[in-house]
Amino acid sequence: MNWKHLLLGMAVALFLVPALSASLYPQSSFYEGKTLTIIVSTDVGGTSDMRVKTLAPFLRKYIPGNPTIITEYMPGGGGRKAANHVYRTVRPDGLAVGSMGTRLVAAALLGESGVLYDVDRFIYLGAPDSSTQHVFLSRKNLGLSTIDKLRSTSGIRIGAQSVGHQIYITGRLFAFLIGLKEPKYVVGYSGPEIDLALQRGEVDARSNLAGSILQRTPELLDKGLANFHAVLETPKGNRHPRFAALPEIETFARSEIERKLLSFQRTLRLTGSTLILPPGTPKEPTEILQEAMRQTLKDPAFLQAYRKATGEDATPVMPEELHRIVKGAPRDSDVIALFKKIAGPDPLPER
Repeated sequence: MNWKHLLLGMAVALFLVPALSASLYPQSSFYEGKTLTIIVSTDVGGTSDMRVKTLAPFLRKYIPGNPTIITEYMPGGGGRKAANHVYRTVRPDGLAVGSMGTRLVAAALLGESGVLYDVDRFIYLGAPDSSTQHVFLSRKNLGLSTIDKLRSTSGIRIGAQSVGHQIYITGRLFAFLIGLKEPKYVVGYSGPEIDLALQRGEVDARSNLAGSILQRTPELLDKGLANFHAVLETPKGNRHPRFAALPEIETFARSEIERKLLSFQRTLRLTGSTLILPPGTPKEPTEILQEAMRQTLKDPAFLQAYRKATGEDATPVMPEELHRIVKGAPRDSDVIALFKKIAGPDPLPER
């Protein structure tokens, strides 16, 4: 190689280095010195809050620039208040993320009042939880040790956070399919407050996540302080070793539409505690946050911390898969009509 070719090569290299640096590392300064707000659709202290608190430090670790992350709580309307806020009010600048429950998709597909967002226009970042188990239980001192005793007792008070909340809906599904006699629903609690209400005798029964039971109230199982009646598995066949002896809720279904109802519920639950961005968020922060979520959800330290904080194993859903689940959610009108009755405030439908 002569000196002219050498000089030309050096000139090209010097030209390309800044260009390559700009293309490889443009994200490193986007979040540097900034604050990322996670808007949580529930109260402080519940399982959803524990998921966010576990996720946040790892998310910060994997976002280039390591922004400060703060949480803002916006409960209300079974998550609709926060979802509407993210969709309509939050600036799409990548500095605010919504942490939603499974009601995000359900409320939109059901056409519930107060939904002011298009669920297909959100940008999905992923979720730490998809597969899980909901367990239906009652206070031990009621003596409802069998399904027959449960069915024969009228007016059982079932505790929940609010009409439309996931715990409310699963509690109603258990009551509907098991065949409870005129159950009553007591709402207005946070998740841990339902546990206290059960202990104080303010409510008689509740639905809860298997992991939350083992994390917050293990004495119900270990000391026999509650009767456990049935489990709702998501996806079907996802057995929990501590509740493997319980009948799965689908064994109580009498018709094809009831089985489709459970399939609809399971699909909605697979969306998990999803993190979203408002429509119109630019490509750069979107890709940064999606990649940070991928790295977080694969980090063994995060998986260990998640298990310790929530009592359940993480079952991550990556951004692309979450988008696919939302787009492919069943939209059968007959099933949706029945689900709306289960999710609503009126008495349960006749079977």
